[in-house]
Amino acid sequence: MSSLALYRRYRPESFAEVIGQEHVTAPLMQALRNNRVNHAYLFSGPRGCGKTTSARILARCLNCEQGPTPEPCGECQSCRDLARNGPGSIDVIEIDAASHGGVDDARDLREKAFFGPASSRYKIYIIDEAHMVTSAGFNALLKVVEEPPEHLKFIFATTEPEKVIGTIRSRTHHYPFRLVPPGTLRDYLGEVCGREGAKVEDGVLPLVVRAGAGSVRDSMSVMDQLLAGAADEGVTYAMATSLLGYTEGSLLDSVIDAFAAGDGAAAFEVVDRVVEGGNDPRRFVADLLERLRDLVILAAVPDAGEKGLIDAPADVVERMQAQASVFGAAELSRAADLVNAGLTEMRGATSPRLQLELICARVLLPAAFDDERSLQARLDRLERSGPPAGAFAAGAFTAPPAAAPAMGYVPAPEAHGMAPAGPGGGVAAARAAVRAPAPEEAPASVAAPAAPVVPAPVAPPAVAPVPPAGAPAPAPAAPAPGAWPGAAQPGSGAPGAWPGAAAPAQAAAPAAAPAQPAAGAWPSAAAPGSGTPAPAPAAAPAAAPAQAAAPVAAPSPGMAAGAGQVQAMWPAVLEAVKNRRRFTWILLSQNAQVTSFDGTTLQLGFPNPGARDNFASSGSEDVLKAVLAEQFQVNWKIDAVVGAGGGGSPAPVQHSSYGAPAAPAHTPPPPPQQPQAPAPQQQYQPPQQSAPAPQPPAQQAPPPVAPEDDFAEEDDPDLVESALTGHDLIVRELGATVVEEYTNE
Repeated sequence: MSSLALYRRYRPESFAEVIGQEHVTAPLMQALRNNRVNHAYLFSGPRGCGKTTSARILARCLNCEQGPTPEPCGECQSCRDLARNGPGSIDVIEIDAASHGGVDDARDLREKAFFGPASSRYKIYIIDEAHMVTSAGFNALLKVVEEPPEHLKFIFATTEPEKVIGTIRSRTHHYPFRLVPPGTLRDYLGEVCGREGAKVEDGVLPLVVRAGAGSVRDSMSVMDQLLAGAADEGVTYAMATSLLGYTEGSLLDSVIDAFAAGDGAAAFEVVDRVVEGGNDPRRFVADLLERLRDLVILAAVPDAGEKGLIDAPADVVERMQAQASVFGAAELSRAADLVNAGLTEMRGATSPRLQLELICARVLLPAAFDDERSLQARLDRLERSGPPAGAFAAGAFTAPPAAAPAMGYVPAPEAHGMAPAGPGGGVAAARAAVRAPAPEEAPASVAAPAAPVVPAPVAPPAVAPVPPAGAPAPAPAAPAPGAWPGAAQPGSGAPGAWPGAAAPAQAAAPAAAPAQPAAGAWPSAAAPGSGTPAPAPAAAPAAAPAQAAAPVAAPSPGMAAGAGQVQAMWPAVLEAVKNRRRFTWILLSQNAQVTSFDGTTLQLGFPNPGARDNFASSGSEDVLKAVLAEQFQVNWKIDAVVGAGGGGSPAPVQHSSYGAPAAPAHTPPPPPQQPQAPAPQQQYQPPQQSAPAPQPPAQQAPPPVAPEDDFAEEDDPDLVESALTGHDLIVRELGATVVEEYTNE
């Protein structure tokens, strides 16, 4: 086999063999047919695209014995001299302007140019690298190029036509050459390999084309290098990637899969493999950007491989289609932008590995950025993977038990009114009433469906004492577990009033039919299957039989039942939020779930701190409060926590001024799989009290006053008439001086 370079062995000998330059070769061939050949030509374009080769072919066409012809005969002396391996012709002079571009060389050329050709039709000067000719040299050639003899032709070839002075360029026919398209170059390389009888794997030719960057000579040189080092099995993909320095496809597939799954461990493991394998991190980032570009195109054009938009084998295109299907358009675009910016930052970086790891971290953490692209990437990830685990867990939004009334919560105006003033009243009394344990057996249906139950001490069977006539009424018992603060209890005050505002009970009333719940009361305050509130122990008759102890609900049953009720109405809340602000609706529907409710504070659980902080910092909490106040007439506090569990154990409730005992600390609930077991009866020791404290009369809070109507009364003790205001106050405190007064008319 010849040791001649591959690009020299396959140099074209006619315009028909030149590839990728049809916009140049076709007009030149037509000009030769029409015998309208100019005296000077300028061929420009990137290196290795066929400028010098086309100049030699043009000289061969002009000096052919059958010419000027677009197709040289190849048999005459001139054609044989100018052939691929010919000795050359004395009438075709090729000058390298890089070493012969001075004014003296131009004068020597001008003196010899007027002599006629020795044996050919024309004397042709091919001046390669014409941009290296100095201005003085071009000026020396100007006259002969402008008005040459009939036998003289000039062909200038350059990669920088703008450096050729305008007076020379205007006297030539300019033909710009271009880079060869990848598909055309790949087919040509495959044909050359077939002529050489070499075995080449499918993925090798795209790598060679990419290394050649559209230059035929560069691509042929790379192919020659691979063929020279090929073994018996031919040129393999692994050999080409290692020799050319490109990243293996398996590494790119691994990092793309890690980006799609949000797996930081896998992504940083790939970075370690790249560095430990001796690969250049910059080359890896460039290859990763090329892969992301292909994925963006495949996401927009699924048949991009068939249309030639992606230069890759069929199996690689199929694999990339699967990768593009698991990404969103915004997520792919954001990843490509981040990798592109990182590639720019890596130029001149002292630690390329650190830059590569930072790029991977930015791509993996869209929640760390608050720009629009990161938000869209997070939405794409949510749409692809669905809501977080536990957001719509089984039983999270289940309907209430069949025995309970249908949930259609429309509270009455007084259902969540102002808490009464006075000791022991307000929010503290409401929470104490909700969290207090029930003195008698609590129905199992009151607790939330998903709340586990454990045995707890209950009151011993005893006969409720009847208070004597005229004695102060004892404090009403706490409501049953799960009863809402707004539910009316027997013997309480106004319907829907908070427990701290209960009116004195009528102890002499017999146990008649249970009172109906007040308007706006929650249905959970009713006994199973009845829909009426459970009677209080104080209203029971004196001869009530003893009742056996039974297991009660889990700790903090009011919070569990309250969470169940709020969960039942949560879809309606989300729909109202959606009509108010769609961004808040997305955050709540995808990330938040109701974990507990104690009558005044609604606790929402989020799967991670980022979701919670996004909810708190984006104004979504205010939107939710406004929707609850406007649509459901409730003023609840919002507490955003991390985790899908309950609200945890409540703090111990202090004794109120009415002498009610504090609620005992509860035991952590067991797993839901364990069956309920009744606890052994224990003797209940009531606290030692001389006499039950009388209840103070209910005090209603003053009605709210609008800011524009808030004026001080004349007998207000805080009102000081002698206080300084306006001008006098500014002069005293700031030392101001009136310069000039303006009267506004």
